[in-house]
Amino acid sequence: MLAYTTHRPDSATRIFAALGDLYAVVYAEPPYREGAEEINRFRTCLPDQAARPGFTLITAEDDGDLVGATYGWTMPAGTWWSRADTDPPAEVHDADKIAVLEWIVHPQRRGQGIGAALMSRLLRERSEPYATLASDPRSRARAIYARNGWRQVARSTLPWGPPMDLLVLDLRRPTVRNSANCSPF
Repeated sequence: MLAYTTHRPDSATRIFAALGDLYAVVYAEPPYREGAEEINRFRTCLPDQAARPGFTLITAEDDGDLVGATYGWTMPAGTWWSRADTDPPAEVHDADKIAVLEWIVHPQRRGQGIGAALMSRLLRERSEPYATLASDPRSRARAIYARNGWRQVARSTLPWGPPMDLLVLDLRRPTVRNSANCSPF
């Protein structure tokens, strides 16, 4: 039976091993093709990410097996993504935002609405007026974001990956927080 759980930092650590395993499966696929180095970086950074203000992790488990997850934290007003080629519009820059760091669903469980339910749960619980995330423009997910109202406002290139599109979603729109159609995952 599929169960969704909201985790705060104190309960999130128990799921980190399974989250790292799911990350490894998802990001082994094209276009990512991540290897041991990237997976280890992800696992190593999880505790620091969970310590960020406003951290929330939503998981989907089926009979105890992790099949999907999304998480993020509060990006405070006045801050923006590192190495961005431009700042976002002032109303976004000057507001708190939820920075969505991961949104993953096991490849064998896509197309069942799990991803949509995860993102919907994460965003509807937030008080921030905007959400932001970095998306690989080569990924299937990038087109999904565009169809669901996420708009590109910048690009960022980190030393360990491809250039990423920096996207923003206005959460003040009532249909966004309650949308169940934001993903085929």
